[in-house]
Amino acid sequence: MLQYAWLVLVFPLAGVLINAFFGYRLGRRACGALATVAVALSFLWGVGILAGLLNLPAEAREVHLALWDWIVAADLHVGLSLLVDPLSVVMLLVVTGVGALIHLYSNGYMREDPDYARFFTYLNLFIVGMLLLVLADNFLLLYLGWEAVGLCSYLLIGFWYQKKSAADAGKKAFIVNRVGDFGFALGIMLIFATFGTLGFREVFERAPVTLQAGGAVATAITLLLFTGAIGKSAQIPLYVWLPDAMEGPTPVSALIHAATMVTAGVYMVARTHVLFALAPVSSAVVAAIGTLTAIYAATIALVQTDIKRVLAYSTISQLGYMFLAVGVGAYAAGIFHLTTHAFFKALLFLGAGSVIHALGGEQDMRRMGGLFSKLRVTGITFVVAWLAISGIPPLSGFFSKDEILAAAYHSGNVPLWLIGLITAGLTAFYMSRAVFLTFFGDSRVSHEAAHHLHESPPTMTVPLAVLAVLAAIAGLGASAFNGFLEPVFEGAHAAEAGGLPEAALIALSVLAAVVGIALAWLMYQRRAIAPERIGARVPSLHRLLYNAYYVDYGYQRLVVRPLHALAQWLARSFDLGVIDGIVNGVPALVSGMSRRLRGWQSGYVRRYALSLVFGVVIVTTVALVMVRTI
Repeated sequence: MLQYAWLVLVFPLAGVLINAFFGYRLGRRACGALATVAVALSFLWGVGILAGLLNLPAEAREVHLALWDWIVAADLHVGLSLLVDPLSVVMLLVVTGVGALIHLYSNGYMREDPDYARFFTYLNLFIVGMLLLVLADNFLLLYLGWEAVGLCSYLLIGFWYQKKSAADAGKKAFIVNRVGDFGFALGIMLIFATFGTLGFREVFERAPVTLQAGGAVATAITLLLFTGAIGKSAQIPLYVWLPDAMEGPTPVSALIHAATMVTAGVYMVARTHVLFALAPVSSAVVAAIGTLTAIYAATIALVQTDIKRVLAYSTISQLGYMFLAVGVGAYAAGIFHLTTHAFFKALLFLGAGSVIHALGGEQDMRRMGGLFSKLRVTGITFVVAWLAISGIPPLSGFFSKDEILAAAYHSGNVPLWLIGLITAGLTAFYMSRAVFLTFFGDSRVSHEAAHHLHESPPTMTVPLAVLAVLAAIAGLGASAFNGFLEPVFEGAHAAEAGGLPEAALIALSVLAAVVGIALAWLMYQRRAIAPERIGARVPSLHRLLYNAYYVDYGYQRLVVRPLHALAQWLARSFDLGVIDGIVNGVPALVSGMSRRLRGWQSGYVRRYALSLVFGVVIVTTVALVMVRTI
């Protein structure tokens, strides 16, 4: 089974090719079923790969599959080869497992869309790109998958390109990610210049000898790699594309936020932990950026009214937690939270999609309320995801988030731990607010929407139920999960600085969640505290948070508009004056010379003969002079 691990790429790739060329001929149901089965087969094959790894001794669970040479040029030798180890298998199962459920859900959600074949083609291609990224055993192949998911995000976010907002959101995601990817590419180039190879095994084996711990080269390489992660995983300051990604269909939001793309940066840092261990400054930057992003995005989510936008900022915040974990050396904890987050965040987005589907496209939580009795399956599963992300035991989010906070505290980064703890309380509050405004309290649904209100079809509710079970019980396997990843991160652990006992840290984490939920209940369910009055007392703060600290406005004023003005000036001055001047000047010059030479074309044979004689005399004279000179 391990020798045929490459088949996990073949199944969705076949789905891409068939749907791209024959999707509209196959019909809507066959097209969606084909795409779903392709990803499901990859998941089942991944389970077989997991079984094959478990049959090996822990120290032998690293299999390199060299398929063929890809690039052989001078000193650059890059093969199309895969790495199968516990980390890549975990990511493989998350991508294909959650991805298959999202594909199944999409069969119901997109059944009325006329571009169904294009949608499922893009969706399968997204899975191919992500699988290539997590299975690559060298930096160049990793970069290929990295760029492939970037392309797919552009295609899927702007899927409804007829809407200007969707087209703009797709372009924004693509351009912002190019900024981070430029740094990532420079990091890969520096790796090749330093080690003479791009293979993971060779680089990681030579790194402790070649690189000086804390040295400039190690720091430069890791910071450049992390620049790519900042863009791909939507961290400060390159997070601005992710909230606008809501313009794509809801299944796309679930796929990007839960199982693919945004988790790529966390995976990359974990995969290259050998390099980050040699760059303590870079690791500190990773932890600091992650922590600041976590609380920053959480504060914005407090006041958003679009249910998908709340979840978008929640994703940014939760990714910050993951970077906090890998920044302090708790790599297994970061990957564990990545896994549990995939379950409950996919469930939250798909649940939100079910609500939007039932309300005929309504996304404003102020026009919802009282939906729990009408959308029973959606409501119950959404509540499970809410409690999981809030960190309520014994659901999965409690275990994974607690591991991260404990690692941050015991590593001696008490300020980062405190910010993470506050963020946990904010997370519980804004998610409780979303639940109370959407599913409980008095109905604020319009008469027209209420008339069509109905539960989603089984193709949409079955994935919700499966994800709810996973979100509820996944945390119980924390110990086995960490043990499985132990060979990958051997020797890479967060430092232990002592302090409060584990029980006290757990109690504080749960207390933060309970306080957040209780406060939201008092404000949005019991109405003992009027949120409108709080907003009225500090309107400037409310506007600041609602407008996401005006960062997008700042980018427009400081980056977009100046560059646009520069482009306009270059278009008028350089392009028209220089480029067009050269292009138009060359034919004008030729035309002028032609007019002058035209006089020689008189048609008189005697003139032509005289010119020929003069030419022969001149050539002969020059030849004789040259012969005498020699």
